[in-house]
Amino acid sequence: MSNAPHRFALIQRLLHWLMAACIVAMFFIGVGMVSTVAPKYLPLILIHKTLGVTLLVLVVIRLALRLHYGAPPLPADLPPAIKLGARLSHRLLYGFMIVMPLLGLGMLWAAAYPVVLYGGIRIPALLPQSDRVHTLLWNAHFYLGFAFFALVLLHLAAALFHAMVRRDGVFGTIALFPLGNGTTPAE
Repeated sequence: MSNAPHRFALIQRLLHWLMAACIVAMFFIGVGMVSTVAPKYLPLILIHKTLGVTLLVLVVIRLALRLHYGAPPLPADLPPAIKLGARLSHRLLYGFMIVMPLLGLGMLWAAAYPVVLYGGIRIPALLPQSDRVHTLLWNAHFYLGFAFFALVLLHLAAALFHAMVRRDGVFGTIALFPLGNGTTPAE
């Protein structure tokens, strides 16, 4: 008999949905930032920096919880290629959730911008000022943001596929509430 859970722990599910909402907000805030020079630009930067650092902390907590609680197994009848895609896409999602805030911080440090978050919290610079490094990090943060967004859309499509087409319980393992349509495994 397996010790694998049938659902993610409640704290894992709560963090997943909280972070999902924050990441979607970050995409829209990021687009707003690069498309305006209006007075709303500065508050957007403050929100983006604060939310980015918060997401970095939350993803570290999420990884620790994942190591502690584990994850429910995928259905046995799922084709091997889809199982591989699921594993790779989740690793990429975690990678993006770590790399994107680090690129953002590095970009600000290389531009000699102070990193001040809500509440006046200051994060000291860990990189020296460098226009070349700033440009490199800005470009990486900008273009990888599109790749991250595409991966999030793929993740959403896979979730909808499991919830609405296969109805195999995969979506139910991360859903906050039982779905009532047989797609949430018993706890």
